Amino acid sequence: MSQYADGTYRAMNPSWHDQDASWKADHVARLLDEHRIRPSSVCDMGCGTGGVLASLRGRFDAPTMVGWDISPDAVEIARSRHPEIEVRCEDLLQTTERYDVVLSLDVFEHVDDYLGFLRLLIRHGRYFVFHVPLDISVETVIRMRPILQARERIGHLHYFSKETALATLKTTGYLIEDAKYTREKGGASHLAKGRGHRLAKWPRRIGMRISSDLSVRILGGCSLLVLARPDNKKL
Repeated sequence: MSQYADGTYRAMNPSWHDQDASWKADHVARLLDEHRIRPSSVCDMGCGTGGVLASLRGRFDAPTMVGWDISPDAVEIARSRHPEIEVRCEDLLQTTERYDVVLSLDVFEHVDDYLGFLRLLIRHGRYFVFHVPLDISVETVIRMRPILQARERIGHLHYFSKETALATLKTTGYLIEDAKYTREKGGASHLAKGRGHRLAKWPRRIGMRISSDLSVRILGGCSLLVLARPDNKKL
């Protein structure tokens, strides 16, 4: 995890993906609204530059909105760009803090011990929203370059399909309330913007209308947005 603290990640990703923050916030807000969840406290675990919380701030009446990140670089940028957001350069898992909703957006694929991370995270929330890049598809496995680029450029250590992502959450004690695909930004679609990505654009759109699961399994191009809560039978 040293690349997030020693400036390596910031050098390769100077925006820290803040350009996607509003897009992610839109998905989070719609998901919570669909399930009539009105949180009084929201935490963004691995908040990066804080853009998601900044975008959500005007949409919820939550008096408590806190971002947590272990990267001094990310926290420095977050405090500069979004001074209205409380951001802590600490590890939430080492505290007793608990929130109505915990966001973990494009995070656990970066964590060495992602199973241990998820098992500890579950203690800190009532509901959880995960956003998981679906790097595994027939297309990416055949080409391999997108998967290796994800490892080298953006630090993905683990790779998921929809099925393995949901199985991982269930194994670590989460009960899945909802799961849906997000397209275009994030996930496998941002790993390869070259010729292969452009050629797959229209087949993906057509495939999503016929069978979204089959299309994503073969052509990729999506991430997975998941609403979950602790499965008390497993805890």
